[in-house]
Amino acid sequence: MTTAEEQAQRAAESDLGSRLLERLANQVGGKAGAKAVFGEAIERDGTTVIPVARVRWGVGAGGGQGPEGPGSGGGGGVVADPIGYIEVTSAGATFRPIPRSFGPGAVLGGALAIAIILRALARFRK
Repeated sequence: MTTAEEQAQRAAESDLGSRLLERLANQVGGKAGAKAVFGEAIERDGTTVIPVARVRWGVGAGGGQGPEGPGSGGGGGVVADPIGYIEVTSAGATFRPIPRSFGPGAVLGGALAIAIILRALARFRK
């Protein structure tokens, strides 16, 4: 392949990767908007409650040339954690945080992670 052909192929692959990444960002990011952060308002007895969440999202994509030809792929994800709610009454609006607590699952998960790390370190020392 000549230099011009190589440059054209790299540009095409780069453009394909850019388009794929842009498409993923639009799809994933569109779901991580204000509706995901502020849930549907609930009203009862003169008080309106608006759920609030922290939303994080990310995408990744790539492409390249291999022995079997060009290829590309990508993926993304969204994580939403409830952090509180906005309480609206005739007296005004107040943000009420949800206290974070570490339940048995978090403790067990942390212990498992430490055990895996210690085992890997023990193998590395041998």
